[in-house]
Amino acid sequence: MELEPEDERILAGEYGETRQKMMEILVALGKVFGADRLVQIKSAQVSGASYKTIGKFGLEWLEHLNARAVVPAVLNPIGMPRDRWEEMDVDPEFADKQNVVISAYERLGIRLDCTCTPYYITSPKFGEHLAWSESSAVSYANSVIGALTNREGGPSALAAAIIGKTPCYGLHLTRNRYPQIAVNIQAFKNELDIAQYGALGYHIGKLVGNRIPYFMGINPDFDQLKALGAAMAATGAVALYHVKGVTPEAKKNLFEISNLDSITVESRDINQLFKPISAEAVAVGCPHCSPEELRNIAVLLLGKKVKIPFYIFAAKGVIDANKEIVESIEKSGARVFADTCMVVSPIMERYRSIMVNSGKALAYVPDMCGADTQIGTIKQCVAVATS
Repeated sequence: MELEPEDERILAGEYGETRQKMMEILVALGKVFGADRLVQIKSAQVSGASYKTIGKFGLEWLEHLNARAVVPAVLNPIGMPRDRWEEMDVDPEFADKQNVVISAYERLGIRLDCTCTPYYITSPKFGEHLAWSESSAVSYANSVIGALTNREGGPSALAAAIIGKTPCYGLHLTRNRYPQIAVNIQAFKNELDIAQYGALGYHIGKLVGNRIPYFMGINPDFDQLKALGAAMAATGAVALYHVKGVTPEAKKNLFEISNLDSITVESRDINQLFKPISAEAVAVGCPHCSPEELRNIAVLLLGKKVKIPFYIFAAKGVIDANKEIVESIEKSGARVFADTCMVVSPIMERYRSIMVNSGKALAYVPDMCGADTQIGTIKQCVAVATS
């Protein structure tokens, strides 16, 4: 892999041991995947932020690093809301360790915007190179925005943030972004809502694996695209998808689709995922809620009281910009938490059954939290929480 002179000096240790280690990570990754160079990135999103997932040894590694990010970089969700962890009934010992993790990242120059939806608080643009790590954020950046990023691991995303570059391979290259399988959506009488797009993604991810799908027969909005991509990333390894006439690369007609293999999805394939259960808790915001989702939840909860715990997760920047809406939601007894989510917070492990409105959560929560999990529309989630 060809390096620029300054990169060579970093690799030789002239800018300190930490930068040398970070460059070694990037060079090794580039060699594995056949990259011929590094490319400048506009931003990074770093995973491995919850103490639940990185544990003692991940924290020890972080504490030995001594450098700062040179591009805007944010964190993935952590295991608790930073300013409301006691209200969430988080164990104080866990909270102490989580705060040490946060301090370690802050010392490295990573912004403490702990979210899987960094695109709500940053402004990536079409064609920009990124180094993002969370699967749903990667899917959204590639597919909905048309930015260029592979799914980074926590260490490689952190290395990219500190160096300001990432190896140029995979989805950073136009030739690797063409669709590989067509998906025909048929037999849906009504427009699908967010949960149904999540269920569609849950189903399609299992069928296509890591191939790039090209959808026909749907017209999703931004929140529905988010739900679709997040679920496909969870059940398959889909980091990029296209929707005819909707997503930017599909709208630009940048590729030929006539010779693609195809699959067809009918309503029964999706409807079978919606099975009623008796939930002990309801959790939405996986990925984190948009302002529009918060507004919709507030309308549905107006004048009602929740009878079981109802958790709603969103980025702190989104919550702070929509304080009146959040206050309206919390009058019902539901709680809107920043920084964390149902997948990485240990608090969700106390429930045996959880209702969600997300295909991604439907895939992850049973394994990560050990709970029976059922998907429903947001109206159904509110009904279960308040009945």
